[in-house]
Amino acid sequence: MKPFAELDIVQLQKDYPECGLAAGALGTVVLVHAQGEAYEVEFIGLDGHTQAVLTLSAAEVAAVAQPWRQAA
Repeated sequence: MKPFAELDIVQLQKDYPECGLAAGALGTVVLVHAQGEAYEVEFIGLDGHTQAVLTLSAAEVAAVAQPWRQAA
C-alpha cells in the first residue's frame, strides 16, 4: 500500500472513546513519520474545532476516495 501524504483524508479503523472518536471517523493527515510507518491525524468536531490529534500506525487508518484531488 502506498503511504499516505500530508493532507490526505483517512478513516479511523477502531474506536478511541477517550477522544470521543468511533471507527469510521474521518481525519486529515497532518504529519507523516518515518516514510509512512505512522501518521499524526487531526480529527475535527462538528463545531469546527480540533477534537483530537492522534499518532496512528498505517494499520489504524484506511484510505478514503478523494476524487477531487488530482494525481500528482
